[in-house]
Amino acid sequence: VQLDQSGGGLAEPGGSLRLSCAASGLTFDTYAMGWYRQAPGKACELVAGITPAADSPNYAESVKGRFTISTNNADNTVYLQMNSLKPEDTSVYWCRARTRPPRLNAVQSQCDISRPGDTWGQGTQVTVSS
Repeated sequence: VQLDQSGGGLAEPGGSLRLSCAASGLTFDTYAMGWYRQAPGKACELVAGITPAADSPNYAESVKGRFTISTNNADNTVYLQMNSLKPEDTSVYWCRARTRPPRLNAVQSQCDISRPGDTWGQGTQVTVSS
C-alpha cells in the first residue's frame, strides 16, 4: 500500500485549499481512510474519516461544516476540501489508510507511524495566515 499526498500550502483566513491522497494497493471497501493533522507540541488528531462500516464520514467538531472528505473510486483518491480556513487550521496534514482494523482513532500521540495494515502518506504543510 502506498499513499501519495498533494495539495496544501498557504491560504489566507477564510480561504480554501484541497488536499489529495492517491492510494495504490488497496480498495476503499476494506480500508478506513482518514485525514489527520498534527501541529508542533500537540497530539495527532483525526480531522475527517471514512470507514467501510459507517454510513457517512465523521469529522472533528472543529472542522464540521467547513471540511469535506470524499473518495473517487475511479482513480483511488481521497480528497479533503477545506473551506473557511482559520489560522488554527495551520498544521501538517497526513493521509492514513488502515485495515487492521478498518477503524480510525480520534487522537494519538504521533502521526506517521506505519505498521502492516496501517499506512500513512508523506504529510503536507497547511498554513493559514494573512
